[in-house]
Amino acid sequence: MTGSLVPASRFEIESWVKNSRFIATIGPAFSVSQARNFISEINQLYPDATHNVPAYVIGSGSSTIAHSSDDGEPSGTAGKPALSVLMGSNLGDVVLVITRYFGGTKLGTGGLVRAYSSTAKRAVQGVPKAEKITVHQASVTCPYNLHEGTLRLIKLHQGLNIKENFTEQVQIEFSLPSDQVSSLQASISEISNGQISVIVDKKNLQALKPISAYQDKSIDA
Repeated sequence: MTGSLVPASRFEIESWVKNSRFIATIGPAFSVSQARNFISEINQLYPDATHNVPAYVIGSGSSTIAHSSDDGEPSGTAGKPALSVLMGSNLGDVVLVITRYFGGTKLGTGGLVRAYSSTAKRAVQGVPKAEKITVHQASVTCPYNLHEGTLRLIKLHQGLNIKENFTEQVQIEFSLPSDQVSSLQASISEISNGQISVIVDKKNLQALKPISAYQDKSIDA
């Protein structure tokens, strides 16, 4: 099963198996082109590696695009095990590249499957995770005496990626889960006696909400 969560950011782990060095780099990808760019970056980062084995799962649920390659390892010993881990991880929109520097000791087909599987599992376990949610890009302009109260309400309504600009008044820009807009507007209207409005600039964008904190990493819709 895939798709409930996505990687919140790029993450890398390293391990050694019988003198071979394995480096797993995992991160978010929201299209096949983004996944391919990620893979290309890792190939350029480790151009002298013996293998750079890629796997990705784009989308979630029944509409997923999955791909892997053994990149020169014996057929079915590298890309397929890595992809199987991704498919069973409950992650969607994820790309993984496992880099191997051969250490002189052959691992055999069973050893390769175990090495790539275990490396992929460590990457999946360690990567920070987020929910992909639908948000509106919004803003509020308020006088200084209502700044703290307005900011508090935005945070209480799960506002993300908050930016403030201090001039004659305070302009606060933020992303907000689409189902929170009406409630936030009512709360801000109450504390300002109807003088402050929530202005929605863009609707139905995609954003990442890390499951440990309300922080935003916006992505292209």
